[in-house]
Amino acid sequence: MRKLFTSESVTEGHPDKMCDQISDAILDAILTEDPNARVACETCTTTGMILVMGEISTSTYVSIPDIVRGVVLDIGYNDSSMGFDGQSCAVLTALHDQSSDISQGVSCSLEKRKDTKAVCETGAGDQGMMFGYACNDTPELMPMPLALSHRLTRRMSYVRRNGICPWMRPDGKAQVTVAYKDGKPVAVDAVVVSTQHVDAVNQETIRRDVMQYVIRHEIPAHLLHEGTKFFINPSGRFVIGGPAGDSGLTGRKIIVDTYGGVAPHGGGCFSGKDPTKVDRSAAYAARHLAKNIVAAGLAERCQIALAYAIGVAQPVSVDIDTFGTGKMDDDALAKLIIPHVDFSPDGIIKRLDLRRPIYRQVASYGHFGRNDLDLSWERTDLVDMLHSITK
Repeated sequence: MRKLFTSESVTEGHPDKMCDQISDAILDAILTEDPNARVACETCTTTGMILVMGEISTSTYVSIPDIVRGVVLDIGYNDSSMGFDGQSCAVLTALHDQSSDISQGVSCSLEKRKDTKAVCETGAGDQGMMFGYACNDTPELMPMPLALSHRLTRRMSYVRRNGICPWMRPDGKAQVTVAYKDGKPVAVDAVVVSTQHVDAVNQETIRRDVMQYVIRHEIPAHLLHEGTKFFINPSGRFVIGGPAGDSGLTGRKIIVDTYGGVAPHGGGCFSGKDPTKVDRSAAYAARHLAKNIVAAGLAERCQIALAYAIGVAQPVSVDIDTFGTGKMDDDALAKLIIPHVDFSPDGIIKRLDLRRPIYRQVASYGHFGRNDLDLSWERTDLVDMLHSITK
């Protein structure tokens, strides 16, 4: 049976992604000096303005305006002709400490509060559901539509920054539709690329350069065929981009950040949140286990579902689903594996070493499947353990 599935990615200059990067750059700056800080930082932007808001409790000081401007300039918005300039835009802040009601549950979990002699452990920073996923579509064990979309947007950044396409501006998007047969990717059915550009360039040059330097460079030739459809700047013009073309907000690209719609998402975003927020840390831990299960050959596809209650250390539910591709029954697999993996916030933070300034680098082009980065949750360091307990 043939099936089509589509996923998208956006470049670092997209206004939503700009906000994600600012929020994570602030988090990184704080964690550099205060690894135990509590950070829930969000950013929004529109023409000529950036607002940083949220809750931050820390013993250190960082210059929010300097961080904001540094990110914007690094992305490439450094001239008013682009409609946005990191040197002259307004930077507003509306920050306060984390709620004391939330803090008490995070600082000492419900389990330990019941035992007055126990040493406190971290409780989950909120309730919610988190999902991790992996499949053998690609070497990075990610769904192919999203993996290809990310490759395209990363390449767009490369050709812009390196002058290969000097007409290209920071804002852009890519979208890839992959055809599956019997659950396996067999071809690319459609490719959409939209990129901001200088006013003077003609559409013929844009289409030619994007096809040559972006699409054909990143999508393997064997996946393209005579019927593959290509849409390059289909609106016909994309001069006005970034915050001048559309407002931006942290956490508005959560499907781009995760699995491109192939797997569920609990709803909470990642960027701007310290690892006591299980929206982020538990999603990373779920991906880590799912990827290791697939890497160990125990399944072709795997989804880990977690759920938490605020102030409680242990998840209220853990579920493993291999969609019928597992080497054993899902319940049997879960009974063998789950006792060996600590999904409490402290367990996750320690195992994945998350109290470090590592987050801005994943705020663009996906938090998962990043073989270009040494991310703890992308390592296949549980494979030997999984083999030993399932043989």
